[in-house]
Amino acid sequence: MTPDELYALLPAVHRRRDEQQGGPLRALLTVVAEQAAVVHEDIERLYDNWFIETCDNWVVPYLGDLVGYEILPRIAAALSDDTSRATGLPAAAVPRRDVADTVTHRRRKGTLALLEDLASGVAGWPSRVVEYHRLLCLTQPVRRYSTDGRDARRRSARGALVDVRRTGVLDRLGGPFDDCARTLEVPRAGSARRPGRYGVRSVGLHLWRLRTYSVTRAPAYCLDRERACYTFNVLAIDTPLYTAPVPDPSSGHVADETNVPEPIGRRALAERLYDYYGPGKSLCVWTGPDADRDVVPLDDVVAADLSDWSYRPDHGKVAVDPLLGRLTLSPGMARAHCVRVTYHHAFSGDLGGGEYPRPDPAAADAPERYRVGPGEDHTSIADALDRWTAGKRAHGDKTEVIVELTANEVYEDLTNIRLDPGDRLTLRAADGVRPVVRLTGRHGGDGQRALTITGAGKPTARIVLDGLLVTGGSVRVRGAVQRLVIRHCTFVPGWLLEAGGRPLAPGAPSLDIADSPVRTEIHHSIIGALSVDAGEDNHVELYDSVVDAASEDGGAAICAPGGGPAGVLLTARRTTVLGAVRAHAVDVLENCLLAGEVFVERRDQGSLRFCWLPKDSPTPPRFHCEPDHSGDPDRVKLRFAATRYGLPGYVRLADDCTDAIRRGGANGCEPGALHHLFQPQREDNLRARLDEYTPAGCDTGLFFVT
Repeated sequence: MTPDELYALLPAVHRRRDEQQGGPLRALLTVVAEQAAVVHEDIERLYDNWFIETCDNWVVPYLGDLVGYEILPRIAAALSDDTSRATGLPAAAVPRRDVADTVTHRRRKGTLALLEDLASGVAGWPSRVVEYHRLLCLTQPVRRYSTDGRDARRRSARGALVDVRRTGVLDRLGGPFDDCARTLEVPRAGSARRPGRYGVRSVGLHLWRLRTYSVTRAPAYCLDRERACYTFNVLAIDTPLYTAPVPDPSSGHVADETNVPEPIGRRALAERLYDYYGPGKSLCVWTGPDADRDVVPLDDVVAADLSDWSYRPDHGKVAVDPLLGRLTLSPGMARAHCVRVTYHHAFSGDLGGGEYPRPDPAAADAPERYRVGPGEDHTSIADALDRWTAGKRAHGDKTEVIVELTANEVYEDLTNIRLDPGDRLTLRAADGVRPVVRLTGRHGGDGQRALTITGAGKPTARIVLDGLLVTGGSVRVRGAVQRLVIRHCTFVPGWLLEAGGRPLAPGAPSLDIADSPVRTEIHHSIIGALSVDAGEDNHVELYDSVVDAASEDGGAAICAPGGGPAGVLLTARRTTVLGAVRAHAVDVLENCLLAGEVFVERRDQGSLRFCWLPKDSPTPPRFHCEPDHSGDPDRVKLRFAATRYGLPGYVRLADDCTDAIRRGGANGCEPGALHHLFQPQREDNLRARLDEYTPAGCDTGLFFVT
């Protein structure tokens, strides 16, 4: 009820007297109406809180308690936090979907497909469940229990001994899709010390932690024009092709090779080509500019071993090697620059740019936006920048602009960016694409290939690089540039990758800052070595990123041009550094993995928290850093699954890393660039839920495929 409606209910004599006294009664009824509206809204909200789909976040644990939902450890910690109770639980910490599925899961308790759904719902990992007692060696009965032999056929479908003539079976040996018979293992599947798979009560849940990322209609890299040899990866490196997982057809379906992000094998591609090849599937090849007419037909694609490029396809055929990410065409089939590919590769998380969704930056509201790509107003980045420069000369207020790249193209025209005082430039990739900026020729003053960003006049210019892959050289910042923001980008460590993934210039800086008091912010990116000159006005902030010196001899990842301490105030949070760190001063280094020498000149400023760094490094005060905190440097050693850029396991901690590192972050998860994945918490939550839903009499173990 509104204040006017309440006021109209009063007798007229009171309303007239209230008007004569200045309306104090009307003001009182206004306050009463506001409070009545609050009570009315709360009463209506009580009805919504009866249902898990519409209730408030704070009600979810109470509804879960009514159905006997067991709160996971992470949620319990959030509920016990005074700050969370006062401000409300964050949406990410609310198990709304899990509570809603509790009753359904209990009805399905004991089924294998339920365990896969738990892995997907609780941990977010694709999985496949295997009953290992079905793969144990058995003495097959000679007698048939039925006249038509159905029982014999049913028993013959159990695990069989290895048939060396079936190479497809050998390819799956030891993996989650292995169907060969094994002898009995005594250790339990869920043993914390030495898990065993093949037991009578063993059930294995195989998990894929790596995610697949698509590259859509991108140009393939031509290694040999005469022989028509290409790599799927535009960086000219071997990249294993992965399956783009398709959803399970039903809730009772146990995952197969098309439902999980599994590497595609040569024989699997040959036997099930239709499942993997075609537009919208795991991989596809075009030999011309037309997306509809120039796609290579399914019948013209063959799986082959191209490890030595000796295989030559028949006329009109295209040979694909999914293990190496290579392809070759029959002679005269297409020109080199017309070959485009769609494929999927694997990585741990949203890092370094890609077709994954990126948060829309604040610069999206800029008054000017120039789109670059096929069918757009501009076909090159330089053309768009020239138009912006001309617009600034004609209209002095057009200092803010977005140059947006709309296709998975390779741009080789970008050599220099000149910024005037007050300029605001954003060079970004459109949603769903990952353009490549290839630096060619010799643009630098000392003969090095580089993209030079130069500021003139007063240091008030700002530039944002968002969603780009830069290869072939370094990015240099010179002059009056106030702020540089690098977001979801990859500056290829070592400039360029040669055969075998070796960097062309190990230790060479991918980002070189000199003669510029710039404030640099790097978010969710992968860059090579960072070089900052000896000035003391530079600020570098690293968040959820990787800095890789790409040097096997322990080169410097952050330093000055001569190898001394970089003249910078360094801030790093949730960052992995492969190489030495030499800095003038630090503000804070938190949740970082520093795999190299660490030297800080000023030790009376800043601090290090929850990091791993070499013992006895000269740094400011350290708090809860390893191996100092554990006191056992021989046991607490830092090991990665891979340290070479381009491999699926790049900068991921090795599985045999001690828990002092894997859970050494401020909130119990791993430090470094993959901190945001919260993998230890996911594993703990999944184990807690499996204890509740494991079939009776079974012992479930977790086995990580990737």
